[in-house]
Amino acid sequence: METVRKNRIRFGVGVFISVLCLYLAFRSVDFGKMGQAFRAANYWDLIPAIAALFFSHLVRSVRWRYLLDPLRRLDTSSLFSSLIIGYAGNTFMPAHLGELVRAYVLSRKRQLAMSAVFATIVVERITDLFSLVGLMLLSLLFYPFPAWVIQSGCIIFVVTTGILLLLIFLKKGSSTAIRFTGFALKVLPDRTARKVRSALDNLLAGILPLKHWHDYFTIACLSIVIWVCYGLVFYFCLQAFDFVEIYRLAWSASLILLVITTIAVVVPSSPGYVGTYHYLCQITLAMFGVPAGPALSFATVVHGVNIFPVFAVGLFLAHHEGMAITKMSQAGAQIEGRASQE
Repeated sequence: METVRKNRIRFGVGVFISVLCLYLAFRSVDFGKMGQAFRAANYWDLIPAIAALFFSHLVRSVRWRYLLDPLRRLDTSSLFSSLIIGYAGNTFMPAHLGELVRAYVLSRKRQLAMSAVFATIVVERITDLFSLVGLMLLSLLFYPFPAWVIQSGCIIFVVTTGILLLLIFLKKGSSTAIRFTGFALKVLPDRTARKVRSALDNLLAGILPLKHWHDYFTIACLSIVIWVCYGLVFYFCLQAFDFVEIYRLAWSASLILLVITTIAVVVPSSPGYVGTYHYLCQITLAMFGVPAGPALSFATVVHGVNIFPVFAVGLFLAHHEGMAITKMSQAGAQIEGRASQE
């Protein structure tokens, strides 16, 4: 019941933020220009955007395989299937619970400890956040970001670095780390402290060094490929709306869009990043002189490109794996409880 209550609170906060962002996005829109942008778009240009998106997920699955190698060498197809099902779950489950679904699917499919699988996903997300900060620094060479974007990047860097250092500190298992953990958990009720300690121990057990030193270089290269693919999704969508020609957009516009809209994924919102993604995409295009209406049309389409094909394939793969994806929202709380007890 406690897990269900927490998920409802997360969902409520996320929906509030999404509704607020949707209001901000629509308040100054000329719906006539918005409809005109929809009608003028060449939707055939979305095919390479969707192809780039799925290729990025395939590369992400290969990268995940390297993170899982210290546990067991797994086939890429199993990882790809689990990843897509988890991403599909994120479209309608709050608080990124699709990541737990992703860990659950793979652990069930390949008889691995769910906590160990989830630990590799945590490491993956830390890698992604550092990559995002690196992209921000690169983008500064081409475009002067607003202060709030730079501040967001600094916050992401500080928080991510803090989490990484904390995990390394706790992973060493020194007497100081043990005393620190015991002191930190004293403020919690005994039952909650035991659950947190168990979940933390299981998580740390799953964080293992890679097998070979050159694997770190391989992961860095794969990460670059992933983010290039994400940038291509924006590039092809800009071509679909002919924004590059109409508004004389530089190639760096795709990079700036990628950086700022990725913040929408980090910010708490409703499932599928509805609202936050659209608003941040709209205000990014406004920096390049794109009016609010056409910008929101573009944001709607590029959001759909990122969401609906993955959801459709995830639905198919979930059926193939014998899972009812439509019931994942109810199962999410159970999976979360299992993860904390494993």
